[in-house]
Amino acid sequence: MAGIFKAYDIRGIYNETLTDDLAYRIGRAYATWLKPRTIVLGRDIRPHSDPLAAALTAGLIEHGVEVLDLGLCSTPMSYHANGACKADGSIMITASHNPREWNGFKLCRAAAVPVSGVTGIAEIERIVASEAFDPPTGRPGRTRPLDIREDYRRFVRSAARIRRPLRVALDFANAMGIWEAEAFDGLFEQVRLFDTPDGAFPNHEANPLDVRTLATLQETVRRERCDFGVAFDGDADRAGFVDEQGRVVPMDMITALIAQSTLERHPGAVIFYDLRSSRAVRETIEVGGGRPMMSRVGHAFIKAQMRELDAAFAGELSGHYYFRENFYTESSALAVVHVANLVSAADVPLSELIRPFQRYSASGEINSRVADVEAVFRRLEAAFPDGRVVRLDGLTIEYPDWWFNVRASNTEPLVRLNLEAATREEMERRRDQVLALIRSGGA
Repeated sequence: MAGIFKAYDIRGIYNETLTDDLAYRIGRAYATWLKPRTIVLGRDIRPHSDPLAAALTAGLIEHGVEVLDLGLCSTPMSYHANGACKADGSIMITASHNPREWNGFKLCRAAAVPVSGVTGIAEIERIVASEAFDPPTGRPGRTRPLDIREDYRRFVRSAARIRRPLRVALDFANAMGIWEAEAFDGLFEQVRLFDTPDGAFPNHEANPLDVRTLATLQETVRRERCDFGVAFDGDADRAGFVDEQGRVVPMDMITALIAQSTLERHPGAVIFYDLRSSRAVRETIEVGGGRPMMSRVGHAFIKAQMRELDAAFAGELSGHYYFRENFYTESSALAVVHVANLVSAADVPLSELIRPFQRYSASGEINSRVADVEAVFRRLEAAFPDGRVVRLDGLTIEYPDWWFNVRASNTEPLVRLNLEAATREEMERRRDQVLALIRSGGA
């Protein structure tokens, strides 16, 4: 069980740290902890998702749970099914963008409220480790198939406002974006890449954050004269975009773009952005008449904050895009439709639509191995005593023309730096200054 119970999900290497027997016990522990009557169960294309699903189901029905089995689906589809069916919870079997040998579980309560380390995963781990399961019920539960695909397709298409023909390249990485994209049929012309389901991911890892995986998509967009391109991750809860010239669009720029469109439909709405995002995102929301709200990094935090303030939309620098309409969870298909709407309504290409947002210079995320995270924070606060300090997630220090955030890794002795400034020269100077302070204590 070592290390598989994480901050946001349960994840490990199949038949090493995550076995069928452990999946059975996790099913029993989830039922013991939540005591649900019905749960939604979905799975990705990895070959070991099927035996894990069977084992997990066996544990659940032993405790009288009715399992609504979605079969193969994207993670956004599982969230949608959870909320739309008013289930008591849901489990999605996936390891997201991890390599093929990995698998895991994304857990939710009712209404697709995520279960994180502090809101249930640690307790489920305790129940598994101590075998503190409730006794099996006298009447076992059952499994019932549930096809959510058409309902989700209608939901996504209801947002479409496409005004002219578009040509869009879609890189599915042989994974669950194939299901997510069923909603696009007839909305625009698709140039499809790697659209044969294959859990071995034979072409490249399903991880749009790794720009090396985008090379074929970029070349295809240029060759086929597409309006833009999209790459999905393994369970299709993240999407990366490239513009009509095949250039990678920073994911916070997509947040700014969708925020503009959201505010046209929901004037004055609350919109969240994660604290690594460009200052241009906040400014765009303000200019559009919305209420920009900074969030901690991580889907569980963003979703909780969205629910608290009934936010209409949120975007994360990792390519997660959250919509109130999908029970405050991700929908990469809905993000694609919003971008398609905006591109089809404009008389300029995507690169020109995002150009106004690209007015600052960002460092990107830089990792440093450190011996003492809190000592790093103390050095930085002492070095910049006149900056505005925000302790929402790690340490953020803001000045009128530059800012930075330093956060600790959840799993390694690392800190992660994101820094932005008004010019490239200022960004590089401040980046080097902050990195020197971070690394001065040694690893």
